[in-house]
Amino acid sequence: MIQNKKAFFDYHIEETLEVGIVLIGCEVKSIRDGHASIRESFVRIDAGEMWLMGCHIQPYKEGSYQNLDPLRNRKLLAKKSQIKRWMGKVKEKGFTIVVTKMFFKKQYVKVEIGLGRSKKQYDKRESIKKKAIQRDLRRAAKHSR
Repeated sequence: MIQNKKAFFDYHIEETLEVGIVLIGCEVKSIRDGHASIRESFVRIDAGEMWLMGCHIQPYKEGSYQNLDPLRNRKLLAKKSQIKRWMGKVKEKGFTIVVTKMFFKKQYVKVEIGLGRSKKQYDKRESIKKKAIQRDLRRAAKHSR
C-alpha cells in the first residue's frame, strides 16, 4: 500500500472515495514492487471523466516496449453520479481532490481519493503540536513500564 501522508497534513479531508485506475501490465508490476509515488498527485475532472495527474510510477525494470512515460495521466474509474457530485463540490465550495492511498484489492489496483479543503498555516502548526504531544505520551508510557 502506498500512502500520501502529506495529504492529511495539507488538507482537511471531508470525504473519501475508492476508485479503480486504468493501468498497463508493467505499471501494475511496478506498483506491486512499491515503485510508485503519489505525493504530488491530484485528480482533475475533465469532460465527465476523472484523471489522475502527477502520479509517478517507475518503469518496470524487466519491462520492454510497454514501459510508458512514468508521469502520464491515468484515467480513474468511478460512477458518473459520483463524478458529477464531486465535480459540483469542487466547483461550488472550493474543494480539491487529492490522492490519499494506492492499494491492491484482490488483483486490482485501487486508488483512494479525498475531497479536501486546504489547511491554513495555523492549522498546520496545530497538527504538528498534536503529533508532538502524542509522541511524548507514547515515550512516557514506554519508559514507565
